[in-house]
Amino acid sequence: MTRHESRELAFILVFEKSFQQETGIIELIENALELELFPTNAFAENLAKRVFEHIEDIDKLIDENLVGWSAKRISKVSRAVLRVAVCELLYSEKIPVGVAINEAVEITKKYGSSDDASYVNGVLGAIAKKIQ
Repeated sequence: MTRHESRELAFILVFEKSFQQETGIIELIENALELELFPTNAFAENLAKRVFEHIEDIDKLIDENLVGWSAKRISKVSRAVLRVAVCELLYSEKIPVGVAINEAVEITKKYGSSDDASYVNGVLGAIAKKIQ
C-alpha cells in the first residue's frame, strides 16, 4: 500500500471518528479491522492515533487559521483532512511540508468539493508559514 493510500485510510478513520465521538480511536480501529472494513496498516493507524493524542493542539492551530469561516461552518471532510495534515506537519519530521499539503489537497478533492480543496490548501499554507 502506498503512503497516499495509508494517509487516505488515516483520513477515513479520523472522519469516521467525527460521527462516533463516544468511541475511542483505538476501539474504532479494532472494530474496523474485525469487520474487515479496514486493512491492517500501521502507518494509517499510528497517524490516526497521533491525531487524537494531539487533537486539542491540532484543532487550536486549525481554528486560528480559518480565514473567513468559523470552526462550525467547516465541513467534516475538510476538518478531518486538516487534522491529518496538521498532525503530519507538527509531529512527523520526515514528511516534507509540500508533501503533507499536496496529499491533503488530493484527498479533499476525492472526498470533498473543489472549493474544499482550495480552502484546505490555503489553511495549510498559512499554518505551514507559522510553524516553519
